[in-house]
Amino acid sequence: MPQDEDKRFLKGLNIHAFLDTYQEWHAFVEGLCEVLCPWPARYQPSEELLNDLKGDHHYYVFGRAMGVVAWLIIAKIIREAFF
Repeated sequence: MPQDEDKRFLKGLNIHAFLDTYQEWHAFVEGLCEVLCPWPARYQPSEELLNDLKGDHHYYVFGRAMGVVAWLIIAKIIREAFF
């Protein structure tokens, strides 16, 4: 029985639509880079960038989360290498 419930839960999930447009990739990379490179940007964001981030905010947030995960991995590598 539980397997049937899992299939129904995943039935509406379309994996092929994940990060399949440049706007989604753009929002993801902006969020990732914002965390990995924390100093302020040297330019003002354009209207196109703001529209991309507004329409695909969930990809932007996912990129930020992956940036945090990347920093945790970097910290672990540094800890193992030097301490």
